Amino acid sequence: MTRRRRVSEPDRIRNEVLFAARGLRKHFDVKGGVLQRTIAKVRAVDGVDLAIRRGETVALVGESGCGKTTLGRLLLRLIEPTEGDVLFNVPESVYQRIRTNGSSRGKDDGAVEELVRRYSMTRLRRRAMKSLRRFFQPVFQDPFTSLDPRMLIKDILAEPLIVNNLATRLEAYDRAAKELQEVGLRPEHLDRFPHEFSGGQRQRIAIARALVSEPEFLLLDEPTSALDVSVQAQILNLLRDIQGRQGLTYLLITHNLSVVKHMADRVAVMYLGRIVERAPAAELFRNPLHPYTKALLSAIPVPDPSRRRERILLPGEIPSPINPPTGCRFHTRCNVVMPHCGWSPRDLAGPAAYLFDPTRNPEAAELSILEEVVISGDRLRLVYRQPATNDQRARVERIVRERAALPDGIRFQAIQSVDLKGGEVALQFLSPVEPDLVEVGPRHFVACYLYPGPATARGP
Repeated sequence: MTRRRRVSEPDRIRNEVLFAARGLRKHFDVKGGVLQRTIAKVRAVDGVDLAIRRGETVALVGESGCGKTTLGRLLLRLIEPTEGDVLFNVPESVYQRIRTNGSSRGKDDGAVEELVRRYSMTRLRRRAMKSLRRFFQPVFQDPFTSLDPRMLIKDILAEPLIVNNLATRLEAYDRAAKELQEVGLRPEHLDRFPHEFSGGQRQRIAIARALVSEPEFLLLDEPTSALDVSVQAQILNLLRDIQGRQGLTYLLITHNLSVVKHMADRVAVMYLGRIVERAPAAELFRNPLHPYTKALLSAIPVPDPSRRRERILLPGEIPSPINPPTGCRFHTRCNVVMPHCGWSPRDLAGPAAYLFDPTRNPEAAELSILEEVVISGDRLRLVYRQPATNDQRARVERIVRERAALPDGIRFQAIQSVDLKGGEVALQFLSPVEPDLVEVGPRHFVACYLYPGPATARGP
């Protein structure tokens, strides 16, 4: 094995797509009942397009549970996708043709499908996949659990080479010693066990294990979150130095935006299984567009005590990926939400049971007793004990308009009409449409109705 030459900073990022997620989805089954049948799906990753070019560092950020780690594992094919493809080592011109002529939301022509098949890693058989695995390696979050406590360091580092028939045992031990020096440790550490090292040293060993097979790509899954603050900077600087020497490509998964600012060339912001904003790192920190991105950046501490940053607090908890909100998935927590962002009957089913029942709300005294509130597609049906009249329909409509005029009445503004159908009052909502990821600036993509763009602007 030969050591790669040092790569200068201007030449580090090359115009070649090393990895690309294309319409990638991963839905996990939720089992229930005595027979453990599938009763629901967890939409961990739900239609992601992402390109990672050779030599760059792409950061994937978002709250816990948004699908970051699942997406990383899909890219390395540590788990199989429900739908979509992972493309590997694609020339830029070929990738642009695939992206332009084929869409994860539409049908591909025959030529594009053939290109996808040629470069798809997802469609490879196990034997062909095994020969590729040496080229991409993970570095996991917790160095205390990612290293086998019963193995010597030399065996931990030599194992990838021996298992893949890349070296004899003696050659593997020699290679392990060189990689320990590469990460700032000494060869005499080879004959020790993991418990004899600190957390920072263990993470250096985990990095050495990832490097021993000379990969082209590292998946860095929260590589510093389990370490002391004093050690985090050392590990990040080590990773940058290694990238400069060997020309590696990184996918950095983290929730620490200070780490992103230090490491990343581009940033993708993820929420509930989808990417909502993607931009060069400097541009994202200078001009965040999506309301969710703005909220994340507002949480970064300001080192100057004389300056104060306005903190954007997100109401409520992140919704369940089992039943994500319709339309824009962030609309239930957004501070600039609009009527057409995706409000649905389920968002008003609870309030409706109070507002339109005369036994609970004096404003509804003219109405009959409310028996049931039924969600029916884009409609919310109010079923009364006595068949509703047109006058009662008009009273429901007045209540809707009064609520819509209140500062917090945005959900009621999403009601398109109030109709009388078969003795029931039906609240018809605007049809929810999920916003596309569109380019609103040079290489700056966002999925938000605040920034409309051409439908053809989708891309990496």
